[in-house]
Amino acid sequence: MLSLRAKAWSPYVAGVLIGLLQIPAFLLIETALGASSSYVTVGGVIASWFDPAILQIDYVAKHVAATGKNWWQVAFVASVAIGAFISAKLSGALRRGASPIWARALGTPSVGVRYAVAFVAGFLMLFGARLADGCTSGHGLSGVAQLAVGSTVAVAAMFVGGIGAGFLLLRRI
Repeated sequence: MLSLRAKAWSPYVAGVLIGLLQIPAFLLIETALGASSSYVTVGGVIASWFDPAILQIDYVAKHVAATGKNWWQVAFVASVAIGAFISAKLSGALRRGASPIWARALGTPSVGVRYAVAFVAGFLMLFGARLADGCTSGHGLSGVAQLAVGSTVAVAAMFVGGIGAGFLLLRRI
């Protein structure tokens, strides 16, 4: 039984539910689950406030266009953040402040350092996602579900890269 107050759901049940989200995504808006394009959409809109000429760039114009695919992904990303907050609140898992493991990993309890590292890491991940023409959720959930060879290779590379980075960068925490 799934409970909204549970600290964690079975990864099998959660995986099946996320996989089933592919069906309405394809049927209603003819697109798959993904997140990284939403940052291009929002970033393009914000950048166009300062320099409307940016909308003349085809890549930006394609992502800023008022289509269901573009704005559905923005809603998807916003919903993930809101849902995570609600879930943490309902389950009692919402923490105040930074986890002690971050202080040990970074060598300082500074929340500012943690935010700076998280921002740089997030930027690098997003840059890589756009370079790969999709993020982990896009390739891992949607591409593999469609049996796309490129997505399968991308997911394998993500695992190899993540494991390799873990061995190289993580010290005992």
